[in-house]
Amino acid sequence: MKIPSSIWTLLIGILLTLVSLWYGQNHGLLPTAASDEASLVDGLFNTMMTVSTGIFLLVEGILIYSAIRYRRRAGDNADGPPVHGNVPLEILWTAIPAVIVIGISVYSFDVYNEMGGFNPHAIHEAPMTPQAMSMPGAAIAATLSDTEPNLNQEKSDEAMQDPATASVRNADQIPQKREAPGIGSVSPTIGPTLENEGKQPNLVVNVTGLQYAWIFTYPETGVTTGELHVPIGREVQINMTANDVIHAFWVPEFRLKQDAIPGRQSEIRFTPSKEGDYALICAELCGPYHGAMRTQVVVQKPEEFEQWMQEQLVASTENLKQAVAVNPADLSADEFLSPHTSHMGIHPEMLHQIHK
Repeated sequence: MKIPSSIWTLLIGILLTLVSLWYGQNHGLLPTAASDEASLVDGLFNTMMTVSTGIFLLVEGILIYSAIRYRRRAGDNADGPPVHGNVPLEILWTAIPAVIVIGISVYSFDVYNEMGGFNPHAIHEAPMTPQAMSMPGAAIAATLSDTEPNLNQEKSDEAMQDPATASVRNADQIPQKREAPGIGSVSPTIGPTLENEGKQPNLVVNVTGLQYAWIFTYPETGVTTGELHVPIGREVQINMTANDVIHAFWVPEFRLKQDAIPGRQSEIRFTPSKEGDYALICAELCGPYHGAMRTQVVVQKPEEFEQWMQEQLVASTENLKQAVAVNPADLSADEFLSPHTSHMGIHPEMLHQIHK
């Protein structure tokens, strides 16, 4: 008995759907998920992989079938029949991709919103009088004009109240950029997730990027270190800027990336969900040694984090006393401090950059 083509189409469609759904959830292309935010990004990525796999199998399957089914037979030298197009088919293969793109766009925005990336309160409107509104180009002029307050300056001043942060940042040499009113150039921010909206973060860390290192300071304790330690299950807020050029704070296991820009105060929040050591990579080409700008993010149990913090406080106190007692006058600051900061993962090159 000959099976109708409609049945074959249905069976092939079911098979493609099952294969796409399976591969979309089992591709193994992503690293370990180590933050609460990672599940949101993974869900979006898996959905895109499912859709992409289905489209790929469908298109390549039709191409292979057509190449075999409609190949030129031996001895057949006749011209092919003229085809003038198929309007319903063209509408179909235009509408389906449009629906897919719109659906993924809506899903992407929803994920971005849940992660705290969209903050409508960060969009500032320039004050406009009725007379100014009637002037040609008034909206553009307002977008390019300065407005008060300067949020970057306020955040910079707040961070600089911590002496440890002030000692590594060149805020006095880098003017803090103003936010463009309306929809314009603003400082990058990934705020709290929807469930943490309105809550204060459990830990605040000031991060400074410079060629070619990351410096982490903990304002509550004054600890400075060359690698980031955070407690598991606690929301962390990173206040970040750069001393020289654009850098990028990227931890693949957290599924988060944020630029550190001179003159702008970036903010990123995340909640670590899995213990371990994870690579923090600069994802912006920042100079000839960009590839070496890497360090570790250590996710620890809360009690282990507190123990580490106490160890850093004790070590900092002991090193300071030793430095005051034995500092010879003929050594520069970076030469003298380099042996005392080696245990924090801060190299002499980093001290030299800070000194400059």
